[in-house]
Parts: sequence; C-alpha cells; structure tokens
Amino acid sequence: MIRKLAEQDHEQVLSFLKKEATFNLFLIGDIEAFGYDQDFQELWGQFTIENELHAVLLRFHDSFIAYARDSFQPEAFIHQFINYDHIKLSGKSEIVEQFENLTSLKLGKKQHTYFCECTTTKQLAKTTNKGDIKIATIEDVDRIMHLRKQITEFSLADNSGKLLRQAIETNTGRTYYIEKNGEIIASASTSAENSLSAMVVGVCTHPNHRGKGYASQIVSKMIQEFIAEDRTLCLFYSNPAAGRIYKRLGFEDIGTWTMYR
Repeated sequence: MIRKLAEQDHEQVLSFLKKEATFNLFLIGDIEAFGYDQDFQELWGQFTIENELHAVLLRFHDSFIAYARDSFQPEAFIHQFINYDHIKLSGKSEIVEQFENLTSLKLGKKQHTYFCECTTTKQLAKTTNKGDIKIATIEDVDRIMHLRKQITEFSLADNSGKLLRQAIETNTGRTYYIEKNGEIIASASTSAENSLSAMVVGVCTHPNHRGKGYASQIVSKMIQEFIAEDRTLCLFYSNPAAGRIYKRLGFEDIGTWTMYR
C-alpha cells in the first residue's frame, strides 16, 4: 500500500530512516526543516499489510529521493512520477537502481558516485592558514554563484542560486569561503543539515588559485566544526584523485549513491 505521509507518521518515519541515518541525511534534513505540508515537498510511504513502513519516496521541488531497507516494489510509486517527463531521482544505489527496470519511467542521465562519511578529526594535519575562512550570508550568494559558474566540472541547474539562498535562510546549509581582494576564490557548502549529519557539496577553487590547499583548508574547518557539534559530515565523489584528498582528511567510503539528472 502506498499513501501520502503526514505529521502523524513522523515518529514511525524517523525511526525507519535513522536505521541508516547517514544515507538518509537528505530525507531526515528535509523532513526536520520543512515537515509534511509544503507545496514544494511531499512524502509517500510504502507499507506492508501489517502497516510497517517499507519504503519512502520524497519529492523536493522537481527532484525525488527514494529509500527502502530491503526488497520493495518500485512500480508501486509509478503514479508519483506521472507528471514528470524527465525524472530527477537519487538515493542509495541498490535502492534507486531498481527503478531502471520500469521502462515507462524516463530517468535522467545516470551518475554513480562513492558515498563517504567523516566522524573524526584525528587525521587533520595542523596547517598554516592560507586565508580567513568566512561563512556566507544571503549577501554573498551572487558571488558564490559567480565562482561556481567558472568551474567547468560543475553542471549548475537554473535554480541553483535559489536553492543556495533557501539553504542559508532555513539553516539547512551553510557555505564557507575564502576571498582575495574582494573576490571569492574557494568555497564549500553543506546541504541537508539535520540533527545528526550534513552533506558537503560544491567544493571548488577558482582555476587561477588551485594547488594551494584552499579547498582542503575549508573542508578541514567544516570537519572540526561539525564533529564539535557531534554531527557526521558526508560527501559524494566520483573522481579518484578527489577521493584520495578526502580520505587524507578522514573520510571513509560507506557505499555508493546514484543520481539520475
């Protein structure tokens, strides 16, 4: 049985998601921040005949996240995708890749990434500050987006700036940056901040300032602050060179994550 989730389901939903809290940081973060009654966010649950929650699907704006503990029936969620010609879906690889078997779904381009987490500061080296690290406010959003547009590795959605601004306004994400002569030259952000964890996203350095350790310095500061808050930092990576850098800072692989964009 599939039905829309509401506030009265909250305790059951969180108990279900917290069994793999790190993988479910986006789901937990969005639920904690926006609840069950927003026009841009909806949640559905798949239940067994004993009324046990078996799978969850979340819509956040035009993107979807799915999670299940074990085998489930992805075809049961078909109706939730009916109004979308190009489906943006993400989640733990072994869960969301089951949707590929549904030929009627027009999934976006597939991207497979490693998923890792950091729970310790023990591997952080003592380094000389290469610049003051600041936390962005709403007034800095345009400058952050200006930097990101110069990063050829990034593929920015049309609403990227809006989502960055929303994250700052709702305290579901923060952005750290280093600037030189009034220009932001390196930054990294968190998204889906919740009571247990946060995702590191948007790690970048201006092409003219690479190789100087700015991004590592920013991520190191993020690790220190979140571990002090008793929260886990997570991130995706697909580039092995980037993975080696993150592992030197204390991140460890825990699985894989698949996105269809």
